[in-house]
Order: sequence, then C-alpha cells, then structure tokens
Amino acid sequence: MSNNALVTLISRILLSILFIPAGFGKLTAIAGTAGYFAAKGLPLPTVTAVIVGLVELLGGLAVLVGFQTRYAAILLGLFTIAAAFVGHLVPWDQANQINFFKNLAIAGGFFILAQYGAGALSVDAKRG
Repeated sequence: MSNNALVTLISRILLSILFIPAGFGKLTAIAGTAGYFAAKGLPLPTVTAVIVGLVELLGGLAVLVGFQTRYAAILLGLFTIAAAFVGHLVPWDQANQINFFKNLAIAGGFFILAQYGAGALSVDAKRG
C-alpha cells in the first residue's frame, strides 16, 4: 500500500463523515428538516429535505467506499457550495461566515478528489 493510497483513503473518510450522519439525520427527521427548509424559503420543503438527505447520505457513502467517486465528489462539491449560499451567507453574522468559508473549503476538497480520483483503496480501483 502506497502512502498516496492511504492519504487518499483518509481524506475520503474525513470528507464523508460530515455528510453520512447529516443525510441520515435529515432522512430520519423529515418534518423538522422540511420546516427548516421552509423557513429558508426553499421550494417544496419536504421533497427538498428528502433529496438533500439522499444526496448527503448516498454521496457520502459513495465517497467513503470510493464508488463512482469523481461523480459523487462533483455532486457533493456543488451541493456544498449551494448549501453555503443558502444556509450560511449572512455577512453580519461571524459564525455563519465561518461556516460559509468552511463549506467552500470542503467543496475544494471534493473537487480535488474529483480531479485525482478515489485512489487504490477504493471500489473504483477494484472495478478497474
């Protein structure tokens, strides 16, 4: 096992551990998530809650195991940028600004993963 393979695996784990529980939480508390989304003015809040929960959960799992990693990373990177603008773009609130820039940094990590792939310790590598 190369150092690059191990670092890429650890990077995938670190990126995915934020999204898997977040998606699971949204899917197991649809009403609360839909209420939050409705308060943000998002359309069809219940449908949006289900879609967001599935993107986070399934995308996070795909990144974790390295399955269709480039696509999952692009999807989650774009999703994370959208979440930054919808949920954290509050210039007068420093806590939200920190989360806004953290989301952009996480998106950057996903785009690097999309560029270089899942590495040798992944389903993608095993599939050839």
